[in-house]
Amino acid sequence: MIIGLLLVLLAGCADRGGTTAEDEGGTRDGGGASASVPKSDFGSLKDVCGPGEAGPSGAQGVTDTEIKVGVFTDLGFTKKPEMVDAAKVFTEWCNAAGGINGRKIVPVTRDAKMMEVRQRMTEACQSDFALVAGSAGLDGQGVETRLECMLPEIPAQSSQVQARGADLQVMPNGAALGYNDYAGFYSWLVNEKYPSSKGDVGIIAGDSPVTKVMIGQHTETVAGVGGKVTYTGLYPVRGVPDWTPFAQAMKDKKVKGLVFLGSWDQLAKLLQSLTSIGHKLEWVDTTNNAYGPQFVKLTGAALGSQPSYADLSGMHPLETASDNPATQQVLDMFEQYAPDAEVNLPVLRAFSAWTLFAKSARACGELTRACVLENAAKETEWTAGGLRAPLDLSNPASPPKCWNAVQATPDGWKPADFGANEGAYRCGDVEHKYTGDYPAPVKLEDVGKSMADLE
Repeated sequence: MIIGLLLVLLAGCADRGGTTAEDEGGTRDGGGASASVPKSDFGSLKDVCGPGEAGPSGAQGVTDTEIKVGVFTDLGFTKKPEMVDAAKVFTEWCNAAGGINGRKIVPVTRDAKMMEVRQRMTEACQSDFALVAGSAGLDGQGVETRLECMLPEIPAQSSQVQARGADLQVMPNGAALGYNDYAGFYSWLVNEKYPSSKGDVGIIAGDSPVTKVMIGQHTETVAGVGGKVTYTGLYPVRGVPDWTPFAQAMKDKKVKGLVFLGSWDQLAKLLQSLTSIGHKLEWVDTTNNAYGPQFVKLTGAALGSQPSYADLSGMHPLETASDNPATQQVLDMFEQYAPDAEVNLPVLRAFSAWTLFAKSARACGELTRACVLENAAKETEWTAGGLRAPLDLSNPASPPKCWNAVQATPDGWKPADFGANEGAYRCGDVEHKYTGDYPAPVKLEDVGKSMADLE
């Protein structure tokens, strides 16, 4: 389970720089293209968007000139507009290039505000062609509704076990059903980088249904790679005013390595509290939604004494974008279409979803939901044009083959020395298949449907 995928739910409520979404159901219109940004190619993907013969389509949300897609977000709760920003930037670029065979993509913000997933899903079922490049912390609450109306999904991120790997879905950043894709990262931390921490690992999580499942999954994964969890703590999802009691409990338990399943703004406070009481951890797994400038700014000097890492799960780091054309193109596109918005890991994941949708839809003679899903699921070496390490999207149970890590320092994020063996990634490493009993993703048969109902 990718930790960062659930943390949209747990992200803090502090405002952040960047654009904000329109009111629920609103859309954003396009602008011009920059001469520095390729007009139709994305990274190594050719003609992702462009003019063409828009064949007939009787699909919901499709007209002769437009394709209406829903973009899920928890913006109303988290105040973090990554999904909406990514939708704005990609669709403006794509539409300027000619859209999907001449049809413009019209993104519609579906703001679940954490607790309104079912309501937004019901609305999407009534008008959207598909759900693309979105994320909701409690996405499991909307899966049955989505499957009942046969609405396909290519999400940027997925959080709950009921939603991740459900039917009518292709995960562009990997589903890895039954596997923990942090296994290689944890093995590196406890066996290579900080072996003295092996028997003293702690887990702190936001008190929610999502993270309670993940505590079990990560506890068994740490044990599976040779470590041992000796401390577990839960905190209220909306945060605590004083992290000193948690810091003291970790000191008393002699915790040396920490897995944090929660909001990065709360982690920043915890690391400052640990530093204040004189307890230095050997390593911290920040979870990868912390990967952005705000975590560094909030944590400050504490990062000098609390080594903090994020596993990017095979996404190329922004710090070396100049070495990777696809990553650099995302930065250039944001500079053109949303210069005040932040580019972070959820944005990169969203771009993986958008490019998969565009490529899959553009290859359809007649634009149907079935055609888009079928094309997306054919990708066995998906890299989003070089944005990430390759993934097999044809099998949701395919374990990840590559991972990579970055470290947060007082001066910013930087690639960690984690033993990369294939470019920016470490591949062919440790795998951990779950042994515990966890809920399964929802299937069409659970709602009385089958693939024969998909048009």
